[in-house]
Amino acid sequence: MEKQLKVVKETKGYWRVIFSNPPRNQFDPWTFAELNHLMDVAEADQDLKVIVFESGNKDFFMGHHDVAKRLEVPDEPGAQPFFYKWPDFVTRLINSPIITISKVRGRAYAQGFEFALATDMIFAAKKEAKFALVEAGGGSMPGGGGIEWLTALVGRSRAIEIVLSADEYNGALGEKYGFVNRAFDDDKLDEFVDKLARRIGSFAKRSLLLGKKMINSRAKMPTNGELFQANYILRTIDDWPEANAGGQEMSDLAKKYSEDAVELTLPEMFGKKSGKNDENN
Repeated sequence: MEKQLKVVKETKGYWRVIFSNPPRNQFDPWTFAELNHLMDVAEADQDLKVIVFESGNKDFFMGHHDVAKRLEVPDEPGAQPFFYKWPDFVTRLINSPIITISKVRGRAYAQGFEFALATDMIFAAKKEAKFALVEAGGGSMPGGGGIEWLTALVGRSRAIEIVLSADEYNGALGEKYGFVNRAFDDDKLDEFVDKLARRIGSFAKRSLLLGKKMINSRAKMPTNGELFQANYILRTIDDWPEANAGGQEMSDLAKKYSEDAVELTLPEMFGKKSGKNDENN
C-alpha cells in the first residue's frame, strides 16, 4: 500500500491520523482506499473512541480530489470506486461509533473541505486554516455532502455566499459563520484538540455512541440518498461546456503561473478570471 495515513495511538481510546500525500495532499483513490481500511480497523477496535484527523503538510490539510485519477480503483485493501462510493463513506462517518475530529491548519479546498464537514467536529487555526468550496468558480458545483452539511451548519444565506463565491474563508471566519467549532491561535490548536480528545477518549464508549445517535436523530443530517443525488448531479455537470471551459482555464493558469502557484491560491485565481471577465463586460 502507498501509506498516506500515519496512525499515532495516543491512548487506547484516542488515535491521531496524520494525512500526507505530497506535494499538495490531493485526495486520490489511494487516499480513499486507506480511509476505508482505516475505518474497518478503527470500528473493529472495542477500545477506540475518538480519531483526530490532521495533516503532515502545513500548507494543506487536504486538497481537492485528483480529477485525472478519480475513476481508478487501486489493488489494495479498502479500494472502492471513489466517485460513486464517497456518499457511502461519509454516511459511515455520520453513523460511526467513533467520534471524528478534523484539526485544520493549511488549505481545505473542495474535497478537503467536504471531508472536514463530514467529521463530527472541526477545530482550526485562526489564520492558517483556509477553507474553500471552489467548484462554482470552475463552472461546477460541490458534490458528496459539501452543500448539505454546510447549509445545515451555517444556514441558507451563508451557504449561498460560501458556495457561489468560491472564495476562501479562514478559521476565524469559519468559527463566526458556524462551520468551525472553535478557532485558535496556531500555537494553541494542538493543545486544545489533544486535551479534548483525551477527555472524550476516557469516557464510556456506549455513552458516547448513544449521545452521537441521539444528536444525529435531532439534527438535520443529509441522508445517503441526498448524498448520492448530489454526486449524480455533479457527474452530470462534468459534461457541461462551462465545466469543461473552467477546467481548461485552470490548465491555462497553471501554465502561466505554475501549478504550485495555482494550487496555493486557487480561490484567488478564480478571482483573477472573474476580474478579467468583468473588464470585458
